[in-house]
Amino acid sequence: MLTKSQIEAANVATLFRARNCLVWCVTSEEARVEVNLAEAAAAAKFKTMFWDVAGGPTDMAGNRLTIEDPAAAFAPDPAAANGKDPGAILAHIAKQARSGTEPCVWVLRDMPTWLVGPPMAATLRALRNLAKSLPAAKCPQAIVVLTPSAEVPPELSGHAVVVRWPMPDRTELAGMLDRMAATYKLDLNGSRDASIDAAVGLSGEEAESCFARSLVALKRIDPVRIAQEKKTIIAKAGLLEWMTPLPNGFDGVGGLDVIKTWTLQRKLAYSTAAVAYGLPTPKGIFLVGVSGCGKSLIAKAIATVLGGWPLVRWDFGAMKSKFMGESEGNFRKVQEILAAMGRVVVLIDEIEKGLSGAVNGGADGGVAADQLGSFLTWMQERQDQVFVIATSNDVTKLPPELLRKGRFDELFWVDLPTHRERMSVLEAALRQAGRGKVSVDCGAVADATDKFSGAEIAALVPDALFAAFADGERELATSDLIAAARAITPLAETSKETIDRMRAWAKGRTRPATTPDAVAEKAVSTGRNLDL
Repeated sequence: MLTKSQIEAANVATLFRARNCLVWCVTSEEARVEVNLAEAAAAAKFKTMFWDVAGGPTDMAGNRLTIEDPAAAFAPDPAAANGKDPGAILAHIAKQARSGTEPCVWVLRDMPTWLVGPPMAATLRALRNLAKSLPAAKCPQAIVVLTPSAEVPPELSGHAVVVRWPMPDRTELAGMLDRMAATYKLDLNGSRDASIDAAVGLSGEEAESCFARSLVALKRIDPVRIAQEKKTIIAKAGLLEWMTPLPNGFDGVGGLDVIKTWTLQRKLAYSTAAVAYGLPTPKGIFLVGVSGCGKSLIAKAIATVLGGWPLVRWDFGAMKSKFMGESEGNFRKVQEILAAMGRVVVLIDEIEKGLSGAVNGGADGGVAADQLGSFLTWMQERQDQVFVIATSNDVTKLPPELLRKGRFDELFWVDLPTHRERMSVLEAALRQAGRGKVSVDCGAVADATDKFSGAEIAALVPDALFAAFADGERELATSDLIAAARAITPLAETSKETIDRMRAWAKGRTRPATTPDAVAEKAVSTGRNLDL
């Protein structure tokens, strides 16, 4: 089975054979990608050469190539300066194209630095002239600009083919791990698959570093240690935040029975039988509703229910940068990481804040609008097993194209909890506080908390515990919870107009996340159980 990198190498080999002579290769992993580029060049029957500003031109073995370099005559050490000037290497490539005898692929590592600003105009012009002349050259020559930036100078945009090198997939990571195990004579003791899974989502260099640190610290390759290292590496980038799923799954979430049932049905799509049957892979859900009613909490539970999947938070605001092009690069980086991770739950909390500039206009130079376009395309076209959960507290700030069918599998409206849900939320909060066996009249508390959000109900438990502890360290009582409720003015009262407006919008546009009490009571009376 070919890895993603091998498939990309085959595509690049086709570019070389077709005389696409300027390839702009986007990657931060020089060593790994250079090996793949050499394979692509060999497949197209080209020799591979490298250049950087420190070492000048070299071959695959690292041997220096002596070329004519006018700049060397003015250097203190002409031999050391040979070939390091970017103009000299471009002039040499042009000469090889005119009178050389061996087709070559030239991998230029530092070239983008020499293409910016008026002082570098001559280098940019030389590269542009080459890009125009090489397709018809007597001796085929190709240039690969190796860079972590996808920003191609406008002068070269019509000549360069941009290739974004994929991150290592599971098969490639397995090869790295197996080579390390063979080198150090390691017995993976059944931890091989778990170690590979733990490394998915890292670059090749990062994965090898995690394997090495685990080996040095523990004298073995440990999946748990690798997973910890991965969380640290991804967190450093500031684009994704690791979150801890609810360990008890749906048991830790009161109410929202419709979302729970829907999720359990869609979970079946990941089985082998479902794939053979032809079930589509779920894309995710959009949760719109009142703040504090469990939208983020249900996301943490879904990660557990789907099989203990990793849960990460994607912050659109963190991707914005003051540097032109960097915001778009951050967005693509996140997409690459998620695609490499495989099965993962992604929470985009309060998405309207990250995309606010795309709806009402903003002073971000169109960054939010670009992010929206990229996100919509990604949600529509992707084929991975990333399950996206987006939440919003204000539908008026959402672009309509975000909510149409095809982006998300379902759009749920999360309203204030019903009487039945308020009891369920309170029971879950009591269990969370270690008071699951305390005798409390949950129905009476539910009566006293009409129009309370789930978060407001859950907050009653610690308030009541403080009161009970101050009153002689006695056990929690129903009266403590009701007294705590009387001290709270719920959000439904302070933001009544906003909630009413959201309810009016949701009617007919969304699917309720909760079964109404009347329907639930009828279902229970006929023997159906809505509690999951």
